[in-house]
Amino acid sequence: MASSTTATGSNRSGLDRWFEISARGSTIAREVRGGLVTFFTMAYIIALNPLIIGTQADVDGNLITGVPKTPDAIGASIAAVAAATALIAGVMTILMGVIGRFPLGVATGLGLNALLAFGLVRGMTWPQAMGLVFWEGVLITILVLTGFRQAVFRAVPRSMRIAIAVGIGLFIAFVGLFDAGIVRKPTGSPPVEFGINGSLLGWPMLVFVVGLVLVAVLYARKVRGALLISILATTALAIVLEAVLHIGSMTNAEGKVVNPTGWMLNVPQVKELFAPPDLSLLFNIDLIGAFTTAKGFGGVLVVLLTIFSLLLADFFDTMGTVVAVGEEAKLIGPDGNPPHITGILLIDSLGAMVGGLGSVSSNTSYIESAAGVGEGARTGLASVVTGAAFLLSVFLAPIVNLVPSEAATPVLVFVGFLMMAQVGGVEWDDVEQGLPAFLTLALMPFTYSITVGIGAGFITFVLLKLARGHGRSVHPLMYVVAVLFVIYFVQGLIRALVGG
Repeated sequence: MASSTTATGSNRSGLDRWFEISARGSTIAREVRGGLVTFFTMAYIIALNPLIIGTQADVDGNLITGVPKTPDAIGASIAAVAAATALIAGVMTILMGVIGRFPLGVATGLGLNALLAFGLVRGMTWPQAMGLVFWEGVLITILVLTGFRQAVFRAVPRSMRIAIAVGIGLFIAFVGLFDAGIVRKPTGSPPVEFGINGSLLGWPMLVFVVGLVLVAVLYARKVRGALLISILATTALAIVLEAVLHIGSMTNAEGKVVNPTGWMLNVPQVKELFAPPDLSLLFNIDLIGAFTTAKGFGGVLVVLLTIFSLLLADFFDTMGTVVAVGEEAKLIGPDGNPPHITGILLIDSLGAMVGGLGSVSSNTSYIESAAGVGEGARTGLASVVTGAAFLLSVFLAPIVNLVPSEAATPVLVFVGFLMMAQVGGVEWDDVEQGLPAFLTLALMPFTYSITVGIGAGFITFVLLKLARGHGRSVHPLMYVVAVLFVIYFVQGLIRALVGG
């Protein structure tokens, strides 16, 4: 059957040769089918990314669109982020298919966008934060071109790589629970509480519970596109509930809570389904602002460590994804790498740069691509199909305004569960591995900072190795990074001592 792909016409023969369709035992029909499955398992990012970076205000109180945060402004911000997210994902996934020639989808990374929205923009503007994403992409691209990327990969121990991934998963789950109103900040103590005064009240919370149960059941039954189906089904439920019951928003135009049982972020009302995409976020980036506005040495150090944190999260997520998808597709060679590995890593690295230029956060390879591989995808042609579907969805971006956070956040919680699955790879009975890993994954959600979790883990790992006389087994790069994180944690003390 595979040979039939080359039987008719030179154009098809050229397509077959470039993508190695027959050589990998596939067919064009199988690649198209696998590419579409990958799209439907990834498409949730068009709804989730806007809810993460399109709803958070920066240090100046502005949304990513550059206007002050109000309920009305959030709707426009969400639509703009959705359009840009779909566009960048489409372009980068097609490039992955044509250059990397690998069945891998590329889109905004969930952990990376959370680092921006709930960390970086507390101390800088959105354009400045996207500038740091761009420079992270430049650095990781240089690592690919020089062959240094694998050296960095070997420097960080496996237990820490696992802890970073799991910690980001817990952080994402906490964000999901908070944005759905399941976890809230009460007026007094304790610091957080369950629901409203310890109880689930209101129809929006029911939507969340239904969504979480639905995605769990669909995933358990191995239904393709379980995450997307859950978002679509619970959004439909939310639209019906709002139309019948007129629930309304939880906050007023000034952002004050006036309706505790209302919708947390956006009200699911049908306004428009199709519209010319708002691509105003493209190239809305400040490449040097984060550096020029930094206060002294400590401020510059914070900026540099931020870039490093972005690079680290992007770096290890990609390596794991490429190997996992390659293993599923049986494309891993004797050297442990899939074919065209340089092209694959290059496109993934460029995804960070392009994601910054498009104001959608760093784009990275998606483990959901394994679903398309399970459907038969074996070549980059599947990625071209996935990317084309993303480009078509650009014109449907206004639909995401219909998706309330209560319908999308169950997927965030579930993604946190999926990332938690790696935790068994840590040798918890070994304090040198267990304690640094624990601090990494615990401090990310508890301090609401991915960077703090990574820093605490790195420092503890190095200290324990030295304390037990195993310092020579630590890569020199780990010592450098640990020292930088120590300076990062005491920068307030340093500023006080120097009178800054």
